[in-house]
Amino acid sequence: MQRIEVNDIKLYAYHGCLPEEGTIGGEYVVSLWVDVDFSAACKSDKLADTVDYVKLNRIVSEEMAVRAKLIEHVGDRILTRIKAECSQVTTAGLRLRKLSPPIDGNVADVAVVMER
Repeated sequence: MQRIEVNDIKLYAYHGCLPEEGTIGGEYVVSLWVDVDFSAACKSDKLADTVDYVKLNRIVSEEMAVRAKLIEHVGDRILTRIKAECSQVTTAGLRLRKLSPPIDGNVADVAVVMER
């Protein structure tokens, strides 16, 4: 099995439990990976024989645009869509980081790491 990674997708979104987060928003960074057998693509040089990382990026962008209270919920939606729309994927995972979270302290980010 081989792996495709799409790293450091930078997005502005409106996730969080605080009302202000729904109004002000914040910066997020998503990195994802999918395990897929792309040995046919290595031979054929055809996009149809692998997973299109443009599609993966679009799924992340679309799901990040839908407000949620928890980044865990958003991460689950992203993985659910990848598994549903990319039949070649055997395993999908992501790291979703919320930069400068509104918590008491000097924290660079909080993150969830999920794999399915």
